[in-house]
Amino acid sequence: MKRIAYVSTYPPRRCGIATFTEHLLESVSAAGKRRDVDLVIVLYNESDDDSVYRNNPKFWPLAAQDRAAYTRMAERVNLSDVSVVVLQHEFGIFGGEAGEYILDFVRALKKPLVTTFHTIFADPQPPYRRIQQEIADASDAIVVMNRQAISYLTRAFNLPESKIFYIPHGSPKPLSEERVRLRRRLGFEGRKVMFTFGLLNRGKGIESVISALPGVVREVPETLYVIAGQTHPEVKKREGEAYREELQEMIRRLGLEENVRMIDRYFSEEELIAYLTACDLYVTPYPGMQQITSGTLAYAVGVGRPVLSTPYEHARDLLRGCEELLLPYGDTEAWERQLRRLLADDAALRQWEERIRKIGETTHWPRVGEQHLQLFAKLCSGTDGDEKAKERLEGEVNPVASVSR
Repeated sequence: MKRIAYVSTYPPRRCGIATFTEHLLESVSAAGKRRDVDLVIVLYNESDDDSVYRNNPKFWPLAAQDRAAYTRMAERVNLSDVSVVVLQHEFGIFGGEAGEYILDFVRALKKPLVTTFHTIFADPQPPYRRIQQEIADASDAIVVMNRQAISYLTRAFNLPESKIFYIPHGSPKPLSEERVRLRRRLGFEGRKVMFTFGLLNRGKGIESVISALPGVVREVPETLYVIAGQTHPEVKKREGEAYREELQEMIRRLGLEENVRMIDRYFSEEELIAYLTACDLYVTPYPGMQQITSGTLAYAVGVGRPVLSTPYEHARDLLRGCEELLLPYGDTEAWERQLRRLLADDAALRQWEERIRKIGETTHWPRVGEQHLQLFAKLCSGTDGDEKAKERLEGEVNPVASVSR
């Protein structure tokens, strides 16, 4: 392959898709020993500082709300030495209703297209159905990060299963810093630490865990529940800090001030990994069962931390064989019982840590980057594909495809 072009948001923008793409580009580059050859067609809004993109030849900036720019960008790609285009699709990052402007890019593009769908519906409705159908039809390959998503796509859009590839959401490795020292540095020494991270909004279900804490604290008084992250900017526009204030009032009313710590600020990725590595139990009590992908869950499993979660789509898929860790949303008694059992039993936590660690090893970025590289090389074979990558594919089952079937 000569060049790979990624279509996505990208840091310094604070966005989960941006961070994902940064790691994907870096891991694919490392796997193929590709030194600064690939580029990012980077989406930006008027509120973004796009100077960092315009001053770096690695980036081809694309104004998200300028519809005509999408066709122009596709024509630029067509005239370039780009071998394959990798589209990170999330409805909210492109212009138009449900991000429909990206269709102009897809229609004009004449290069091989790989699309990763970050949101997939079991029963897509307008306007999302039309947009996702056209992108799926135009794509030479589709990457999903949840095995259940394969059947969703084949049923909803009448796609051949051979077009869809499962590759897990990439994750970091645990920090090399000794965990005891890390816990001391973060003030976790002598505590049993539960951790939830992400932009704060009512869809996190945090109140259900707080409701279960009084019974947990009676048996395990050293319990500490750390809730980290700023309020989601769209939520803040609509209702300010109402949800955070409701949680704080709930904490006071239940007498949990010494057992719950809310951290209202932006976390760098390095800091997030430190907190994940140092905690005893990661918690995702989401009420929405349709969530197909959770980056924070992927990260927690990647660093080998035990997880307690509601059974939403990504949790059910990633934690296959660990169904004891999946609890119904809002079932306070079940959450209290399982939290008490885990936090009071160090041996049980260590056993779960070992099981989760083995799952997490399959999701580390170097392995995920290699899987993506093999897929890209397969699409480019016969044209200008990387010869070494093609040799790896010849005579063997594509490891990406074999996982998705």
